[in-house]
Amino acid sequence: MTTDPIADMLARIRNASLARHPRAEMPLSKIKVHIAEILKSEGFIEGFSVQNEGVAGTLTIELKYDRERASAIIGLKRVSRPGRRLYVKHTDLPKVMSGMGISIISTSRGVLTNKQAVKERIGGELLCEVW
Repeated sequence: MTTDPIADMLARIRNASLARHPRAEMPLSKIKVHIAEILKSEGFIEGFSVQNEGVAGTLTIELKYDRERASAIIGLKRVSRPGRRLYVKHTDLPKVMSGMGISIISTSRGVLTNKQAVKERIGGELLCEVW
């Protein structure tokens, strides 16, 4: 059991990307599925699949590479941690890599990107940044 499952997810994706693996597998949770949906819609991953085998399911993320085998994900950073939560207003959302990356925010309307949160004028917990 990990104390920070989102940081574990990001570390698994980062490690698999640096090792040029085609996929990364991790334990299943709803928040991880929502983050994977955002990563897919923003074009950082090829796709993901969910296997519910027994009590513990598995989330498999298919990583995306270009022709030179360079990963679509350059960096991942966990911002809000269990020991230090970081909440932001929609006006205070940071621009990641001058708008080239995204922030993922957990709001009362679900897990959103920084662009969606600004459009809906809603703040929340700043989970992570991806570029």
